[in-house]
Amino acid sequence: MELNSVEVVGGGPAGLYVATVLKRQMPAARVRVVEQNGPDATFGFGVVFSDQALGFLATDDPETHDLITPQMERWQNMTLVHRGATVTLDGIGFAAIGRLELLQFLQARARDVSVELCYNTRADHVDAFDADLVIGADGLNSIVRGSDPAAFGETLGAFDNRFAWFGTTQPFDTLTQTFIETPHGPMNAHHYRYSSEMSTFIVEAAAETFAGYGFADMDEASSAEVCAGLFADALGGAPLLTNRSIWRQFPRLWCSRWVSGHKVLIGDAAHTAHFSIGSGTRLAMEDAIALARSIGEHDNLADALSAFEVSRIPVAEKIVKAANTSAEWYDKFANKMGLAPFDFAFDYIMRSGRLDMDRLRKLSPGFVGAYEAHLAGDVA
Repeated sequence: MELNSVEVVGGGPAGLYVATVLKRQMPAARVRVVEQNGPDATFGFGVVFSDQALGFLATDDPETHDLITPQMERWQNMTLVHRGATVTLDGIGFAAIGRLELLQFLQARARDVSVELCYNTRADHVDAFDADLVIGADGLNSIVRGSDPAAFGETLGAFDNRFAWFGTTQPFDTLTQTFIETPHGPMNAHHYRYSSEMSTFIVEAAAETFAGYGFADMDEASSAEVCAGLFADALGGAPLLTNRSIWRQFPRLWCSRWVSGHKVLIGDAAHTAHFSIGSGTRLAMEDAIALARSIGEHDNLADALSAFEVSRIPVAEKIVKAANTSAEWYDKFANKMGLAPFDFAFDYIMRSGRLDMDRLRKLSPGFVGAYEAHLAGDVA
């Protein structure tokens, strides 16, 4: 099927990628991306992908995979720090890239295939678009979804913990989880390098810890200073940097339907996945590939969009459920801080319910060996 025109609302990774994929597939179509912010407006610091996420890209879009992976920082193990002890979780590989670098890469790819990019343009009335297809790739506060939330079966809530997204000039060797006790309760930091000189540093706190420090009344700079002091050992004295590093609760969005007429949702406009499993951008890009595939395989748009929902929603739902289970573990991690480091690490790695011991042994033989030695009393 060939479409005459496609409007994509949202110029983040989801919007840029789906526009590029569709334009490559339908070179005669007019494909336009409308973004309310400027081209280099991005919040946060780095984006992390699991090895599994990069594997899907290598299979479904090898050209993009081969172009982007040389720009990424990669590592094969994960590190967990608890009660001052370091535990290595081998075989859990990740790769990361700066958010701005990812945006600029996807912008260049879109321009290469003649996608129209319209920045500083707010799409307030999406029903007025004169297009065969309107794609909502505009995130949690999606205008496309907001045009008829009941039609998309929107369910929206939030997890309990508060988090703030900082950066730092300390380049960490691996993706690391650092758990600490403080006078106001336990805290956690997720941190990983996304360039040779920069890392993401996400600080997470339960509601009681958040209130105890009065973070709600601090500006970004004050929050960064306090958190840098609390995590000074992990940071090696490096400062925390801000980029809209405001304290938030992670949103829990799921849409039971992704299609309404000629409008379709992808990425965070349709579903959110907690950052603890590194799958948000992956899901959005997979959505884009699945949508383009359905359009290419059907003769009319209604059938294509219906097939997209049928094929894609169950796959995304499985990953989102695992992400939600992971997020719920973080909401309760304060109750587990009394565990010994290896017991804590085992509880952590099994948190999503997707692993059994056989799979874990194949994935992380080094960790399983050390954990079993701990159980036997050979390791503290």
